[in-house]
Amino acid sequence: MSTRPTAILALEDGSVFRGLAFGAPATTIAGEAVFNTSMTGYQEILSDPSYFGQIVTMTAPQIGNYGISPEDEESDGPKVAGFVVRELSPVVSNWRSRMSVHDYLLKHGIPGIQEVDTRAITKKLRVEGAMRACLSTEGLSDAEAVARARAWESIVGADYVKDVTCAKSYVWNPQDPTNIAYLPVGTTLGAFPIPEKRFKVAAFDFGAKHTIYRKLVRHGFDVHVLPANATAAQVKELAPDGVFLSNGPGDPAALHYIHGTVRELLPHFPTFGICLGHQMITHALGASTFKLKFGHRGGNQPVKNLETGKVSITSQNHGFAADPQSLEKVGAVVTEINLNDGTVEGLRHKELPVFSVQYHPEAAPGPNDADPLFIDFYRLIEARKAGKI
Repeated sequence: MSTRPTAILALEDGSVFRGLAFGAPATTIAGEAVFNTSMTGYQEILSDPSYFGQIVTMTAPQIGNYGISPEDEESDGPKVAGFVVRELSPVVSNWRSRMSVHDYLLKHGIPGIQEVDTRAITKKLRVEGAMRACLSTEGLSDAEAVARARAWESIVGADYVKDVTCAKSYVWNPQDPTNIAYLPVGTTLGAFPIPEKRFKVAAFDFGAKHTIYRKLVRHGFDVHVLPANATAAQVKELAPDGVFLSNGPGDPAALHYIHGTVRELLPHFPTFGICLGHQMITHALGASTFKLKFGHRGGNQPVKNLETGKVSITSQNHGFAADPQSLEKVGAVVTEINLNDGTVEGLRHKELPVFSVQYHPEAAPGPNDADPLFIDFYRLIEARKAGKI
């Protein structure tokens, strides 16, 4: 009689959760344990490079029922270190699906664990904060797994951008079938008309999701993607109309080479940053960031715009935030805050054509409340080219 393979999740505080293994067999990894509250969109979460180095727990009780579809990939494969779910659906039902979550993680060598109490894990992380963790599918003892968790180096001070950025510059081709959003006509993606006039944007890839580029193309931009180590001189040689700074993983304070590049570019180009890009603008201006207790990860984060009074529900994935007092000292205005904890969710500069948000306006997965930000970026460039700013 065969037995189902087992797995263990151990946290640095000594907590141990045992369950059933899926994904890569005989594999042990360590990383930062975090949780995501999205009800759907697990494939976009798995393939989001911002999760590099993290073991993600899903709070939704069942994951995997609609399988994995190539069109929904946000990068060239899963980027999480490990995956934790209450129940992995035994049935995949979706005409677009090409494989199950188990087969997807197996293919890419990433371990998963199911049949554990994800409510208890989430509560522990909310109360005590994100922790170092170990996930193993090769039969480690409790003591060994806890020791592996404690031996992992903290995400603080880590540069993971170098692990997920593109190797060289390229032009995002909206005609490539693999590069277009797999959405039928009539969805909210088509709520705004596509501008006839197009602007060239230099998009820094710090670990960007593909839907970011799709949305930029949709809103009137020709996207020239640059690796994270591209210099200000290379950007100026490209002569873009604007600069876009993407999401990405790791500690924003550790990316000094990016801070310097962005600092040099801000006076010359209209700039829009999201997530890590927002934090790069923060540091480039001379302000600072700090680590959140357990971060914001999910498709249901409420954000209030302090200038308009509008409240948006946003998709987020970050573990650091900008310090509001330091922003005030460098000529930046806090434009948006998180209604759950009051942290900074957006900024603009008082003099430079620069703005940014802490969340993911492409909303993959999530609500489309923040879609107008792409229009704001387009209009900012229009105003700059017209000499109005």
